[in-house]
Amino acid sequence: MDLHTRHPAPTALAPGHTLPDSLARLDAGQGATELRFGEVGANPAERTRGWHRCSDMLRDQAGFEHWHDTLGKWLSEEFGEAPDRTVGGYVKAWYLQVPAFLGAMLFHHERRVPSLRPQDLAFRIATRGRPHPDAIALNNPGFACLPDDPAADATDATVVASETALANLLRARVVAHAAQFIARYRPPAHFGRHAMWAAVTDALDVSLLKAGKLGGDEAAGVDDAALVLPARIDPFTSASTAHTVCDDNGELGWTRRKESCCFKYLLTAGAGACKTCPRRSPPLASKRRAQP
Repeated sequence: MDLHTRHPAPTALAPGHTLPDSLARLDAGQGATELRFGEVGANPAERTRGWHRCSDMLRDQAGFEHWHDTLGKWLSEEFGEAPDRTVGGYVKAWYLQVPAFLGAMLFHHERRVPSLRPQDLAFRIATRGRPHPDAIALNNPGFACLPDDPAADATDATVVASETALANLLRARVVAHAAQFIARYRPPAHFGRHAMWAAVTDALDVSLLKAGKLGGDEAAGVDDAALVLPARIDPFTSASTAHTVCDDNGELGWTRRKESCCFKYLLTAGAGACKTCPRRSPPLASKRRAQP
């Protein structure tokens, strides 16, 4: 059965219901990562301000090499050293969060899935402090949505039958972008296939949790993570690992077990492995995640 259907008489999008409108709402509602619509990163002036098109990064390793150098200098300034595996671990995690975070935010808050193709995305690497992506731009106005979306009849909308179908589409579009990254990225230290897809799993899972938290309902983000990653679906390395944990005050909250390692533990001054590092705990048993 074809889950993708077109309405018979597409119309222009009404004000307030375009994908740029969606991004503007999301950007205004959170301060974690700037989200915008438009073509950026295509000229040298924008690149000097830290903007890079994903397609350019994947086509030419010079962009990644410059990012490695910048990150290595920052790590050396902060921790006194910059092991190659740590540099590569940070960059692969940060890059994969670009399509994952944008897709998760639109899925969670708007029930829309945008194009996540490398040619349709750009990101800005912070030029001060930690050189991580602090802004994401989308240049394709098309999106998939549910039948009750206010813009379901619009030319730019492709309607899918259910939330499960929309979740499947988000997962597939993240995989398609990540597969190109994994095929073309050349880190300073080699990572195996499992390590790379584990990082993809983390990027999507944590982005969905973050989408809920930024919207004031972390548990709703957990529910979406379970919808998008309900089981270990190849090439992902696990289902969502979100689960409850009790803090020192006896309060329950949400956390997750990472599938991949950022290799911060290699830094002498890095205070060891992260609390959610797979090196510190065994894989979680597959189970329904209870509300805290």
